[in-house]
Amino acid sequence: MASRTATCPHATTSLLPNLTRSSSTSTDLTPAMAAEDNYTAAPEGGITISPVKVQKLPHLTHHLPNLKTFPNPLDRNQFYQPSDGFYISPSDVILRQITYDLSGTFPTPPPHLAYHRAGPRKQIFFHPSMTSVAIVTCGGLCPGLNTVIRELVVGLWELYGIRRIYGIIAGYRGFYSFEPMALNPKLVEDWHKRGGSVLETSRGGFDLEKIVNAIRDRQFNQVYVIGGDGTMRGAVEIFNETRRRKLNVSIAGIPKTVDNDVGIIDRSFGFQTAVEMAQQAISAAHVEAESAVNGIGLVKLMGRSTGHIALYATLSSRDVDCCLIPENEFYLEGKGGLFEFLENRLEHNGHAVLVVAEGAGQDMIPRTDAQKKETDESGNPVFLDVGRWLKSELKSWWDKDHPGELVTIKYIDPTYMIRAVPANATDNLYCTLVAHSAIHGVMAGYTGFVSGPINGNYGYIPVAEVAEAKNPVNTMNHKWAWVRSVTNQPDFVKR
Repeated sequence: MASRTATCPHATTSLLPNLTRSSSTSTDLTPAMAAEDNYTAAPEGGITISPVKVQKLPHLTHHLPNLKTFPNPLDRNQFYQPSDGFYISPSDVILRQITYDLSGTFPTPPPHLAYHRAGPRKQIFFHPSMTSVAIVTCGGLCPGLNTVIRELVVGLWELYGIRRIYGIIAGYRGFYSFEPMALNPKLVEDWHKRGGSVLETSRGGFDLEKIVNAIRDRQFNQVYVIGGDGTMRGAVEIFNETRRRKLNVSIAGIPKTVDNDVGIIDRSFGFQTAVEMAQQAISAAHVEAESAVNGIGLVKLMGRSTGHIALYATLSSRDVDCCLIPENEFYLEGKGGLFEFLENRLEHNGHAVLVVAEGAGQDMIPRTDAQKKETDESGNPVFLDVGRWLKSELKSWWDKDHPGELVTIKYIDPTYMIRAVPANATDNLYCTLVAHSAIHGVMAGYTGFVSGPINGNYGYIPVAEVAEAKNPVNTMNHKWAWVRSVTNQPDFVKR
């Protein structure tokens, strides 16, 4: 059982004014980024908070100490009226953990991490008239890609007056293979209404030397990289190489993963749209199953390494009888197995709906030696279709145990329908906030970072940390228990 926690009343408001600062000077960028500042909270009202460490954020002045600064043009923007507190200061941070156990039952936790808060700074390090920007999308499609591109272009143009903005065609390989596309607000005006990526995208094509040479030769000084964990690992290499060459180039990442498998941030754009669209597939499967004798509706949803879409879709629909995710092993035959569960469900309800994430059960599917070695262009193992395999296994089981009895198994795979749709209203808003947060960070001279929401507030995280952070479903917490209470499915633990 999870430990009891209580939200600390001083964690986000009263804590920071009562912090005592100590020093740290580490500047090394690694996946386990060194802390920039250490803070210890003074007791207040009898409550003591363990020390808080602010995660160090790379800055252009770390390798180019003599850069000039400029006043933020938002001071003169007709839509803004900067006042006290408008500009973010280095002391504005976001705690990664916002719940604490105050009982004293558990050991004192280690120092808590905090990240710099996103937003505009008083001084900027890029003069708009001398700035050239590149935007690239990599990997698979995801709802909201075009919205992020649009908001980057509009934000750079309208907030900071930057006019040289270019889209890189076809992912990382586009830096050295294609001419960039000039972008402006009029061109991208309705892109948020379109699915896919107008800039086109691809996997692979990462050639560090050619990419950084192209950035240098085309005189880009801001690069916004939109992609998943593999893309972020590429962004780490680009950042390290631009720093090694002492280039005045800021690299910012915007995490894109419809599976929601990137760690630290609350969620990634496109996830809520994917859950919403998954409802339609589950509803169709439920109708098919309910309309047949011994009907089974089988829906495969996205989720290579994590089952967040399947989990949230199951909780949202309430029509699902069993949810299978990569984090939770299952078995088919024997007591407590999937077949026994489905047989009982069909006996009592006459139908059943089964949702499976694409990464679930991969170790159970027979493979040839060649298939075991197969990888995609990003280097990921190629998954076999767990939905088709499961449908075949279900049919074989029924024919063996119930010869002559009717059964109908309808398999629905909405993967490409979900990937290709425009973002919904919630994701569109998210895309705007994450894009503008990235812009403010880059203009302030930060580099090698990712923007994203942390406990509901947008912050900056070192890209090296995000590239390695995972976000698996915790099958020991209350949310997974809620799934099991909704579906009444077994825990699939052999006893």
